[in-house]
Amino acid sequence: MEKGLSKTELKALVSLLEDEDSEVIRHVEGKILSIGNEVIPFLEKEWEKSFNPSLQRKIEDLIHTLQFDYLKVKLKTWAESEEKDLLEGAWIVATYQYPELELSFLKKEIEQLYYEVWLDFKNELHPFDQVKIINTALFEKLGFRSNTKNFHSPGNSMINVVLETKRGNPISLCILYILITQKLGLPIYGVNLPNLFICTYKTEDTQFYINAFNKGLIFSRADIENYVHQLHINAVDLFFEPCSSEDIIKRVLRNLIVSFEKVGDHQKSDEVKQLLQALDSDYNLNLDA
Repeated sequence: MEKGLSKTELKALVSLLEDEDSEVIRHVEGKILSIGNEVIPFLEKEWEKSFNPSLQRKIEDLIHTLQFDYLKVKLKTWAESEEKDLLEGAWIVATYQYPELELSFLKKEIEQLYYEVWLDFKNELHPFDQVKIINTALFEKLGFRSNTKNFHSPGNSMINVVLETKRGNPISLCILYILITQKLGLPIYGVNLPNLFICTYKTEDTQFYINAFNKGLIFSRADIENYVHQLHINAVDLFFEPCSSEDIIKRVLRNLIVSFEKVGDHQKSDEVKQLLQALDSDYNLNLDA
């Protein structure tokens, strides 16, 4: 074991979590946390062996703190990477709720969906017709759709939950749409609209927009201009142009903050604010999707 501690010494540390002296407990917790993420398997085994609910809760809190700290590191590392792979970013966010979730599992799921869409896809068609084929495959054949019944459920922002339930919010369905269409070689990206996240098909001479929350409805720049006008706000370039993978993940985190607040889980809402702060200190910007 790292930090010069044997399993016996670790076991002794964990037993001190039952001490009546709060100062001793704080010291022990700090010592365990200083070891880092690698101590989690040991803590999990100690939790299983314990019959003391109070000790179990303390171990659970330690494991959560270690996992959360590691999650912030992963998120920062992802943001600093050159590639900023969108699926990896969505996976990191999902591990907040599902720490055992494997990226390899998500890759296999996306690969299978891509294959199902690819079977119907035709390269020689006009982009409009290509998108219509994708929409039919994704929303009719495969059955993905908007989760209007539980719009604010935190699960709508978790890529693994969306893949399992085939229900999602605007941004999670757009992430799915982007991941599949880009594997097909199409120039489809995310667009940050107020109150709604959409996709755009964009080349030098062709651009139109796709609403994945409405079964891939195709619309024009004029439609966006009208939408923004109805919201009584000024149109800016970001409402029409592709955004980055980092922008997408920031927005997923903003949605999660709102979702946890809606269900009354303010502790998780505050934690997700910390995750967002790891990417963007201006986390109060409200672009709920």
